[in-house]
Amino acid sequence: MEKKKELRKRIALLKTLHKSTTTHQSAEILAALEAHPVFRTASIILLYHSLPDEVHTHDFIRKWSTKKKILLPVVIGNDLELRVYTSPADLAIGAYDIEEPTGALFTDYATIDLVIVPGVAFDRDGNRLGRGKGYYDRLLPRIPSAYKVGICFPFQIVEEVPAEPFDIRMDEIITQQ
Repeated sequence: MEKKKELRKRIALLKTLHKSTTTHQSAEILAALEAHPVFRTASIILLYHSLPDEVHTHDFIRKWSTKKKILLPVVIGNDLELRVYTSPADLAIGAYDIEEPTGALFTDYATIDLVIVPGVAFDRDGNRLGRGKGYYDRLLPRIPSAYKVGICFPFQIVEEVPAEPFDIRMDEIITQQ
């Protein structure tokens, strides 16, 4: 736990140093995601509505929501429930000041083709360090058949993320080349 706390602090410092380049880097990361064969064939995608310090997904969600079914998480207590994204007009400020969809509840987890996950840090083995609340640790086991991609800025790739037995590993990490 102490290692995770230290790693979160180190990445937070790096985020402040790299703030000016995140918009350009986000565009490159999302272009690489768009070119990925799994993304191209996926019809139902779980994404996230980004916080200011994450890969910027807002425009990406709007762009692809007319071609694919985009799901976004909604914080309900200690869990994430999934809702279908329909338009920016159907977003409301939820927990942690994240805009969350107010659309239909989505529970058919087996039909999700691709899960795109944010993180504080990732390692080359696909281990992910979240913000420490465990939301994705509880959600991802319910979506075992989906391909899981972590997206992050290059400075978020670290040598090793301390992993617990319950942590779900990403199938792939996409960052700026």
